[in-house]
Amino acid sequence: MAQIESHDDGGGKKVRSKKNSTTVDMAPLVDLGFLLITFFMFAATSIKPNVMNLNMPPKISENQPKPDVEIDLRNSLTILISKDNKLFWHQQEEKSLNASNLNETDYSKVRDVITNAQKGAKDIKMFTVIIKPMDDATYDNLVTILDEMEITKSTKYGIVPVAPFEQKVYDEKVGK
Repeated sequence: MAQIESHDDGGGKKVRSKKNSTTVDMAPLVDLGFLLITFFMFAATSIKPNVMNLNMPPKISENQPKPDVEIDLRNSLTILISKDNKLFWHQQEEKSLNASNLNETDYSKVRDVITNAQKGAKDIKMFTVIIKPMDDATYDNLVTILDEMEITKSTKYGIVPVAPFEQKVYDEKVGK
């Protein structure tokens, strides 16, 4: 139990109690802070950003002559990315594209479409996939197609806007 000490110095003066210091020792708190920081640094998983390389074609000056290139349609595949996770593909030129040869597929079968087109290519080194997202396509759909390019090892591909003739055939196909 606590005892109250009183002492009589005989002078009749008031005795003042000694005031203690109000400082707080911060050294243990700093140690605790560093322990918490190191714990969370080791406990947290390090996050590596997922980065996909995007190679851009070299810039061609205006003075440089344009090469005369013959394009074989068997060396290319055009994929139209539409809404509701629908994909349309073709290997046709503008004059021969119509609603009957604009093929519809989904993301579960697009890998087979790409690999079959690669197998049917005249020159596998020149095989190119042309990706055309529609206005109502989502960013996630485009990323999924780019992932398929990596999986199928399709190194040549381009992302371009939809041509007006393809938009017209697409509208005819879906009944707009």
